[in-house]
Amino acid sequence: MSTQTVFRFPTRNAFEDITSFQEEIPSISKHEVLIKVRAVSLNSRDVQIATSNYPAYVKENPIPCSDAAGDIVSIGDEVQGLSKGDRVVVSFDITHQYGPQKDFLTTQGGGVDGVLAQYIVRSASSVVRVPSSAPQSYSELASLVCTGVTSWNALYGNVPLKPGQTVLVQGTGGVAMTALVLAKAAGATTIVTSSSDEKLDKVQDWASKALELTGGKGVDHIVEIGGIGTIEQSLQAIAPGGVVSVVGYIANCEPAKRPDVPLLALLKNCVVRGVLIGPRWMLEDLVTFVTARKLRFHIAKEFSFEREDIIKAYHTIQSGKEVSKICIVMD
Repeated sequence: MSTQTVFRFPTRNAFEDITSFQEEIPSISKHEVLIKVRAVSLNSRDVQIATSNYPAYVKENPIPCSDAAGDIVSIGDEVQGLSKGDRVVVSFDITHQYGPQKDFLTTQGGGVDGVLAQYIVRSASSVVRVPSSAPQSYSELASLVCTGVTSWNALYGNVPLKPGQTVLVQGTGGVAMTALVLAKAAGATTIVTSSSDEKLDKVQDWASKALELTGGKGVDHIVEIGGIGTIEQSLQAIAPGGVVSVVGYIANCEPAKRPDVPLLALLKNCVVRGVLIGPRWMLEDLVTFVTARKLRFHIAKEFSFEREDIIKAYHTIQSGKEVSKICIVMD
């Protein structure tokens, strides 16, 4: 077989713009590997890219999606540490090895072509091998690329989480549920908030409840999903010296009601830190951790690698009604 099915967005006005193409399976250089994609995990970022609402650079006619797990089927002559048949995941940004994210020019599914294809070629330096002892499915592994690394970065990228500390996550989406699993595995006490009665009992003033649950101390780590619409609650709930990791911007706030974030952060002597996924080394550490702890991650729904099913997957993640991850699986 020399051709494969690839999905692209020739235009980005609606999910229905996604189009199937038959393209040549790319050849590899001596430093690359050919990966048969087995599962793709969707993120809210993919919804934004598909509808031209993503705030960063997106190439023309992109192959969408950034999160994939698969098997190496061919390997370059000078690649070391990887073998044919290995299960692997690929870093969100294929050139981001260490340090903070500096731009979005090489992020999969945006700056460069993504992973919604039967086969992808990647530099070996962007690939992380999954140990054979890892119990996770391909969908679970694919979900580690963005939501997993984002959660890991939030909990360990600045002030590392310690056993016995308290972690609060907002909502029941992919990042929140992944962070919940990682925090509990590290020995932390966890608190989950949600604005949906269908997912959790509604808590209007969750900052007060969080303070009550911590005996007035406050929460040590907060994974801030909402952004400007929820950060005031986070800064009220955070413990002095705690860390608020801002990973999303989905909640709105009237301009007149926007909080004075610098003052609130100053009064709590806390860290308010933006988290943009994370480098390859974090993905490697994360894979090592979830393998050693045999951690499993909830996959809400899996869809097939067919155009109509892929469109349904996009609509499902846009609805926000499912707990945790939405994935697309290949044969």
